Amino acid sequence: MSEAPRHAPHPFFNSARDDSLLVGTTKLTDIVSDIGRTPFYVYSRTALSARVHELRAALPAGVQLHYAVKANPMADVVRHMSRLVDGLDVASAGELRIALGADTAPEDISFAGPGKRDEELEAALDAGITVNLESEQEMERLARLSGARDRRARVAIRVNPDFQLKSSGMKMGGGAQQFGVDAERVPQMLARLRALPLDFVGFHIYSGSQNLRADAIIEAQAKSIELGIELARDAPAPVRTLNIGGGFGIPYFPGERPLELAPIGVSLRERIAPLAHALPQAKLVIELGRYLVGEAGLYVCRVVDRKISRGRVFLVTDGGLHHHLAASGNFGQVLRKNYPVVVANRMRADAREIASVVGPLCTPLDLLADQMDLARAEVGDLIAVFQSGAYGLTASPLGFLGHPPPGEVLVSD
Repeated sequence: MSEAPRHAPHPFFNSARDDSLLVGTTKLTDIVSDIGRTPFYVYSRTALSARVHELRAALPAGVQLHYAVKANPMADVVRHMSRLVDGLDVASAGELRIALGADTAPEDISFAGPGKRDEELEAALDAGITVNLESEQEMERLARLSGARDRRARVAIRVNPDFQLKSSGMKMGGGAQQFGVDAERVPQMLARLRALPLDFVGFHIYSGSQNLRADAIIEAQAKSIELGIELARDAPAPVRTLNIGGGFGIPYFPGERPLELAPIGVSLRERIAPLAHALPQAKLVIELGRYLVGEAGLYVCRVVDRKISRGRVFLVTDGGLHHHLAASGNFGQVLRKNYPVVVANRMRADAREIASVVGPLCTPLDLLADQMDLARAEVGDLIAVFQSGAYGLTASPLGFLGHPPPGEVLVSD
């Protein structure tokens, strides 16, 4: 059993005197009335802006901030984020169209991810964005396409370092990986790149994600900068971009504490001058997704049935894992834990119970909250799942069993 907060676990989601959860200053019940249906995702424009401003204040001025569109590719969210950050990273031609539609300058867009198809490479080449090369073969394919179009593609090499971001929820560097080029192979790749019709701009070094330990992030950043400087010795042109990834995590579960930004900022300030001396033309980039948008979103569904089975309470909703796979525990969790969940129109209710929140799917995996301490809920009440701004709708099996997709709304509050 886990305990749900009696008040909202985030400064941008509070409870009103009349029991409704607030999104900033807007009642969630009013948002539901305006939308006219559940389930849906709601994102707070104010929360998105505040997170970026908080980060800017903690990091040195010389660090550029990029948003990883994969975390939340809703067009309105991407458009809003594009005005706050220095660049966007995409992982498909579809995300590239969204980024370009947000009026982001092509030189401020990068394209990462293994297995890029020729048509995706062509789209990147035509748009004039930077392609983060994931293999020697991808480099050769892009070079052929560049030659055929008589146009030099902008490229960076995504490096698989020989270290990992310690204690990260998802390790994406070190050892054998489908991501990037092993660091020891990069010098040979750079030598070959000299002879190709490609415009080299730098390196992308990403070692892990979802980390709440500042010391681990500091160590990985230091190693990434050192590796970038070392690899630059074999580069065919000056390094103009050194993307050291992100890894900043957000707390999801009881006992987890928010990441401390201050020590990360102090460490980066100490590295700005040596980096500028070693790579005078290089922009230092941090690329973040979940950290920027994850806490700015809620998933909202409605109780359609209340049932008791052998003494246990089940709140059956019109939402579930087909809309929010991560909250069900089937997206990266080894041992399932509950996201923060509340009965959103009974925020100040005294009557409590232990209940499980489940969806309408024909599988026991369709579970949004397992044996949680919640306000006593009835049919028609609203369930809100916090920490739902990243890897929610687009990371879920929307077509499973043919239920309607959820809505999405970005609110100004």
